[in-house]
Amino acid sequence: MINITESAQAYFQRLLQTQGGDAVGIRLSAVNPGTPRADARLEFCDHGDLLGDEWSIECAGFTLYVDAPSAPFLDSADIDFVASATGGQLTIKAPRIKGDQPAGNASLVERVQWLIDSEINPQLASHKGRVALDSIDADGVVYLRFGGGCHGCGMVDVTLKQGIETSMKAKIPEVTAVRDATDHSTGSAPYIARG
Repeated sequence: MINITESAQAYFQRLLQTQGGDAVGIRLSAVNPGTPRADARLEFCDHGDLLGDEWSIECAGFTLYVDAPSAPFLDSADIDFVASATGGQLTIKAPRIKGDQPAGNASLVERVQWLIDSEINPQLASHKGRVALDSIDADGVVYLRFGGGCHGCGMVDVTLKQGIETSMKAKIPEVTAVRDATDHSTGSAPYIARG
């Protein structure tokens, strides 16, 4: 289920020794699993912190407890620690933590929403922008509402046609066009002012 390298196990063992014997193990859970904001959380735990439904992984000198609801999102995760002159770096690679891409037979709405959440909004976040799915008509035209830095932005048409529409049509063949359903005159903090 989860691969923990020997160096990561040794690192966790050293951390647990600093707890004075109170901690019984390390608890691993997924925060906001199945979303673009998903992340992994590690924390010390004692018997009172455990619910009893955790998955337990016996390691060298300690137990890693995996939060039961998080287990499907942390399946196939790799945990590693690479020592360096400044201390080191712990990495957790969990390929399923953000959820699984909807199957080809999923509804058009599900597939469009997945693309928005997993690819489009993370890119727009660099400009403090975002889009939300407004509707999809019977002809496969997707209508989006822009928010944040994209609401009222002077470059929103370029973002829509050359970025979002191009990507969406290439990845979801049923999408015939992408249109803007936003009233940009009400944007209060555009990334690039119009005019």
